[in-house]
Amino acid sequence: MDERTQKLSTSQLRARKYSTSQAEPPFIPRLASSARSATPSRRALARRHVVKSPSQSLARPQVREPTTTSFASRAAAHQAGSSSSAMSSRVAGSVLLRHLGPRVFGPTTPAAQRPLLAGGEGGAVVVWARPLSTSAAEAAREEAAASKDNVASTAAATAEAMQAAKAQAVQAAKEGGKSPVSSYWGIVPAKLVNKDGAEWKWSCFRPWEAYTSDTTIDLTKHHKPKVLLDKIAYWTVKSLRVPTDIFFQRRYGCRAMMLETVAAVPGMVGGMLLHLRSLRRFEQSGGWIRALLEEAENERMHLMTFMEVAKPKWYERALVLAVQGVFFNAYFLGYIVSPKFAHRVVGYLEEEAIHSYTEFLRDLEAGRIENVPAPRIAIDYWRLPADARLKDVVTVVRADEAHHRDVNHFAADIHFQGLELNKTPAPLGYH
Repeated sequence: MDERTQKLSTSQLRARKYSTSQAEPPFIPRLASSARSATPSRRALARRHVVKSPSQSLARPQVREPTTTSFASRAAAHQAGSSSSAMSSRVAGSVLLRHLGPRVFGPTTPAAQRPLLAGGEGGAVVVWARPLSTSAAEAAREEAAASKDNVASTAAATAEAMQAAKAQAVQAAKEGGKSPVSSYWGIVPAKLVNKDGAEWKWSCFRPWEAYTSDTTIDLTKHHKPKVLLDKIAYWTVKSLRVPTDIFFQRRYGCRAMMLETVAAVPGMVGGMLLHLRSLRRFEQSGGWIRALLEEAENERMHLMTFMEVAKPKWYERALVLAVQGVFFNAYFLGYIVSPKFAHRVVGYLEEEAIHSYTEFLRDLEAGRIENVPAPRIAIDYWRLPADARLKDVVTVVRADEAHHRDVNHFAADIHFQGLELNKTPAPLGYH
């Protein structure tokens, strides 16, 4: 074996030994590996000069060789460098991850203690990722503090409300009254007093809803039916009066109670349908919703008054349920088909109510019915004198029916003229 072949074999043997000593596993699972296993050997660092920048460490290492090296030595070194390039990339990547991992994915540190990698893209990643994590942590801390404050304030408010309710219950127990109803939402029923200083006992209406009825209204007014629709409405009401007269005879107290359970339905049905129409068409109602609902409320207060005068029997209550169920559905369908017909029917019903209350007053004046003291609810609602009698109550109720007669005939006339109710202002407060 000549000298050239011997040198080539020696160079190849050294290159193979070098590549074997620098072999690394293809993947390093742990970021915090030791510096000895992650860095190249001293012999490899002595044979090449590697730029220590993180961005340049990913590139192929640049090796400076002496000019006196033979052709075989250069070939062996080139082969060794190419075989270890993949290894150097993995090593550089592991070093970069080992430095960046704890900083990017680790716990947050104050801004003064955060290190900044100089040079390359790694430093930019650290500077950009750390403020994001810090802001998220600060937001989480603020949210937790706010939730704690909210819980504390809610608990304090609840405790304060419970203490106030307990104090009211103790005070009521001392006074011998009933325990007030406590509410988490802070809703406390208002304690009102009457004009004479007495406590207001009615929950169905308030003092500002009371009024003085106008008893000077003309009771003899009558709408003469001229067109076919008016005649149908008039004779429909007249036909309904016949079974009522047969059933109640001259018991006008029970008759008034029965009449008010029916008379309170049209205002509620008309107000409800006008309310829905206003919502559908995005338009004003001209005050007619309130006017009809006030009519229904007034009729209901008539019923509350006569409940104190006449105690209904069980079969009279059953009759009220049956009549109200039939009349409500019939009037509902009639108002949808023809509002002018529905208002005309109510106008004629109120005329019949005036006639019934007029007969009631005649029996009271003749002494056939005892003129008992007026119920307290009627005195407070119509602002009657403290010594008012039943005759005074029937008088103001009849005046209310006369006003309802005028309002419904007026609404029917608006429809007969081809106009809409919302184009004509409603007679609010017309009592």
